Amino acid sequence: MEYKDYYATLGVSKDASAEDIQKAYRKLARKYHPDVNKDPKAEARFKEIGEANEVLKDPEKRKRYDQYGSAWKSAQQTGAPPPGWEGFDFSGGAGGGGFGFDFGGGGGQGFSSFFDMLFGGAGPRRGGQAQGGPFRRDGASSEATLEISVEDAIRGASREIAITDPSTGRARNLSVKIPQGVRTGQKIRLAGQGSPGLGAGQAGDLLLKIEIVPGPHYRLEGSDLVSPVSIAPWQAALGAEVDVVTPDGAAHIRVPAGTSSGRRLRLRGKGLPISGGGRGDLYAEFKIALASTLSDRERELYEELKAAATASEPPKG
Repeated sequence: MEYKDYYATLGVSKDASAEDIQKAYRKLARKYHPDVNKDPKAEARFKEIGEANEVLKDPEKRKRYDQYGSAWKSAQQTGAPPPGWEGFDFSGGAGGGGFGFDFGGGGGQGFSSFFDMLFGGAGPRRGGQAQGGPFRRDGASSEATLEISVEDAIRGASREIAITDPSTGRARNLSVKIPQGVRTGQKIRLAGQGSPGLGAGQAGDLLLKIEIVPGPHYRLEGSDLVSPVSIAPWQAALGAEVDVVTPDGAAHIRVPAGTSSGRRLRLRGKGLPISGGGRGDLYAEFKIALASTLSDRERELYEELKAAATASEPPKG
């Protein structure tokens, strides 16, 4: 069994906290992701980082790894006991050329306690699983973040995502149904798509934590959206009709005369879904935009405007 030092892979100490491990993983994953790093060795390094993180981020897996090194991985992949225990018969019977043990009590109680320590109490025993049944331990659930658009949150969507099994490095595609009205922080459960089980155990689930990304046209304020709208100085002064982007398409709105930068116009029911029904609002936020360069005629008109504004000011003092 080749020993892999997962702590060295992530560049952390053996007493590193879960937060330190996640920080190290994210930093290395960004550095060696094949879409970013074109070095031929980057993909292999990225897989090693993912494998190390998969073990060390899970307290139970980390504890086993600290005790038995790579032996835990062999048991997970094959359903057999870790290396060094191949001669024992864990079925509860006395046959097959191995050693029989009674996991229910009596003379086998001492070894039963050791089995609990090794496999976390998941071994077969009388009263929980029929004697002679196969060893099983269900896999742990995994969690990942799924970024979606504002439009996906409002209308729902179907997405295809690719995930990589850190233990094998193999990628697989999954179809995800995003329900209408989902919000940031909520989770979508994909049954059986998490970590594989041991022996006859079932695979864990994959939990996708939703994060709504505002996008280029909006920013989020709770259930409301804010959409910046650039207007020219004369439109702000005289009023105008402009278009504003909403999740339901462009909306035609009227800019009131005398509008200042930062003023908002509310469009009801154009925001995110609200718990219990309905939707939040969208606010068109006006921003007066000046041209970076002016023609001679434009400069002349601004000078005239300045003179007119100055002449209308009351005398000082």
